[in-house]
Amino acid sequence: MAQHSHYPSFDVMKERHEWDDHTQSIVMSRAKPNNVLHFLTPPEAGLIRRIGSLLVGDETPEALDFVLVHIDRTLHQSPGESQRKTGVPEAPKLLRAGLHALEQAAQALHSSSFMDLDAADQKQILQDMSQSAAKPIGVWNGIPQAELFRKLLNLTVEAYCSHPKVWSDIGYAGPAYPRGYVRTQMGQLDPWEAQPEQ
Repeated sequence: MAQHSHYPSFDVMKERHEWDDHTQSIVMSRAKPNNVLHFLTPPEAGLIRRIGSLLVGDETPEALDFVLVHIDRTLHQSPGESQRKTGVPEAPKLLRAGLHALEQAAQALHSSSFMDLDAADQKQILQDMSQSAAKPIGVWNGIPQAELFRKLLNLTVEAYCSHPKVWSDIGYAGPAYPRGYVRTQMGQLDPWEAQPEQ
């Protein structure tokens, strides 16, 4: 994502004065998150940051900071999940056990920490995990690999795509409330929206 943007000079935060106070506080908390972790240990946080980077194909520090804080907050304050397959542990247990298994798998397959593997080997382990095919089977005992992968992917993408830096990169002008859209026909842009650049 960060390698190329059709909107290199667009910054959604320049429009923050148009948002109401509540919206401003939410978006600003994403732009500058409190990096105090309550659930994840430092090694787990490193794994989450690296996995997040691989899943979204971006190493932008500020976006990954928010991904990490969002996942930590979700696991720490977990109010429960609306849907979960039978036999799948709750998210905090699933991720903690899954990250431990991921590290054990890297050690067993490559005699190295997951963090020390090259990107191709890291991606291969994640791809295998997404298909419930990560080896060695013994380290994944009782951990539903595909569900773990989906949980990591969902939490990462929901945080990443709600970060203002990412909004700017993709040309999303942020919340329209309270100003609203005036030009609503196909191809029309309001003056505050991102204009494609060459």
